[in-house]
Parts: sequence; C-alpha cells; structure tokens
Amino acid sequence: MRIGNLDGRAVISVPGGVIDVHQASGGRLPSTLNELFDVWDSVQELAKQYSEADIVTIDESQLGPPCPHPRQVFAIGLNYSDHSAEAAFAVPESPTVFTKYVSSFTGAYSDITLSGDSVDWEVELVAVVGKPGRDIAVTDAWTYVAGLSVGQDLSDRVVQMAGPAPQFGLGKSFPGFSPIGPWLVTLDEVDHPDDLELGSAVNGEQVQKGRTRDMVFPIPELIAYLSRIVDLYPGDVIFTGTPAGVGMARTPRWFLQPGDELTSYVRGIGEMRQRMLAPRV
Repeated sequence: MRIGNLDGRAVISVPGGVIDVHQASGGRLPSTLNELFDVWDSVQELAKQYSEADIVTIDESQLGPPCPHPRQVFAIGLNYSDHSAEAAFAVPESPTVFTKYVSSFTGAYSDITLSGDSVDWEVELVAVVGKPGRDIAVTDAWTYVAGLSVGQDLSDRVVQMAGPAPQFGLGKSFPGFSPIGPWLVTLDEVDHPDDLELGSAVNGEQVQKGRTRDMVFPIPELIAYLSRIVDLYPGDVIFTGTPAGVGMARTPRWFLQPGDELTSYVRGIGEMRQRMLAPRV
C-alpha cells in the first residue's frame, strides 16, 4: 500500500489514480494521515476493496509529506561507514542521534529557498513508526514500522558547524530542508527492506549512490536503541542516515546553487525533485 498526503487528506494509490480514505470509506475512516494509525487494518482493507467511482487522477507533484505532523523527528548521523570516512570521523559505536524540526518538512516536489552558499545534500531512507512502543526488541522492530519513504536531510554547513558545539538541528531545519515523499510505502510492497539502493543527483549528475544494507545500524537496531531511551509514537519519523558523496567532503567543496535541481531516490520507494531558489536578501 502507498499512502499519500493530498492537500492534507490521506489518499491511497490505486491503479489509475488515488482514492480519498475518508470519502471512499463512506466517512468511516479519518481524513488525515496522523489519524490512520489507529485504524490501520481498516485502511489496508480499503486498499483492497473500493469503488472505481472513488478513483481520482492526480500527479505525484501534488502530494505533500506523507507524515506531516509527527510528534518526534529523529535523524541519524554517520550511519554509513563510507560517509563517516569522508567526514573524517570514526565509525560510531552507538547511533549518533539528533533532531530535525517539523517546520522544515515539505513534499517530494518543491522549490526550496537556499539559506546561503553552503547548503549540502544528504539522501536518506525514512522510516515512519506505526504504533507506540518502548523497549522494543530488535527482532520485533520491523513490526513497529508503518512504512518507508524517501527523504533529504538538507544541511547548511555553516550554521551546522557554528559555535563551540555543532548546531545540527538548526542547520538542517530551514524551511523546506526536510523533503519527504512522495508516498509512505508499507513493507508488504518492499521485497528486501534491509537492502535498498538510494542515491541523489544534482542537475542530472549523480553525487550519491549506496545501499541500505551498508548501514552501520540497520533500522531494527535504531528502533530498539531509540525505544530504550524514549517512547515512540505512531507517526514518528526517523531519517536513517546518508551514504558517501556529500558536497562538503569534495575537493573543491560543492554546494547547491540557485537554479540547481536535486533528485533523490530510493529504488522501490520513490523519487523526489527539488529546485533551489536564491537566498532571501
């Protein structure tokens, strides 16, 4: 099942278009994505049984982020050894966790106003929590995942590194710096969720390419680790880290410029396109 956010309403992708969850269920099911987790089984049934009259044709570019109002947003740094190496850090012994702010969320197709001349790209697989949990075992962790999506952890490297201690949350949370989408894809549609290709390109030139099997801490380990410290809630978002290829690690450094098009993908999950706009004066 592929669930999307169309003008704030939950829709399910079906052959020929989408169906509005609330309307197609005759009002039985909620209209917003955050409410769906409490009725997940009913949503899955609706995806199998619906009326052809409920289908509406849309373009993916109309979709907003498929998890628009999470209670918590976690992001994992240095979760690919090749990225740790290019950043001149040792591979961490435990997950490196920071937060991003929901105000930075945007959809899979968007224009992003650059914050300056040091904005970098970081393609990531995003996992969305589907049910509440605490002290989750690694072996059970996938059952707590509602679905997967494509994400970008755009980063203003000057802001990120300012001060006596890094400001990861602020440097990665300017408006539009957390595009996600276009769909939230449930695990039954993913053959090998632990081994997915992901990558990004700037103006058609590939700058990142990796596989999620190379994560230092795979998704089940991340969920188990986080849930030992905090309660996890339905709709929580986890940015799971980026492979090598970021602009800051290149010689010379390469950052996004006005007019650039950034393409991000996870094979089998989806693709995003962002266009960069000049910073505000």
